[in-house]
Amino acid sequence: MLRVSKYAILFMSWTITFYNQQIKQNLLKWPRGLQAKLTRILELIKEYGGDLGMPLTRAMGDGLFEIRVKAKEGIGRVFFAYICQQEIIILHSFIKKTQETPKKEQEIAKQRLKEVRSYE
Repeated sequence: MLRVSKYAILFMSWTITFYNQQIKQNLLKWPRGLQAKLTRILELIKEYGGDLGMPLTRAMGDGLFEIRVKAKEGIGRVFFAYICQQEIIILHSFIKKTQETPKKEQEIAKQRLKEVRSYE
């Protein structure tokens, strides 16, 4: 987010957290090409927030968003949500094996989002 004042332009950075350590570990097991693309997208999110638009991010409804990662090794998806003022939480990730995003994967992310919101 960009804030402009009379005297300066301030860039507001975003914080990215993980729902649990297992999600972070699973992402480290992704193929290198997917990891590299995801790292670049996460850097953009830290600088500009999660609303990067297609083809990088997309709203899934009910406060759930997805990061869309594509490389020669395959296609990955990372579900996230906004919490607090400048914080994004990574809820779930997986490597796609079919054209459509499986409902099971979306349900995992939705359940985790529900849990996170219950603690706010």
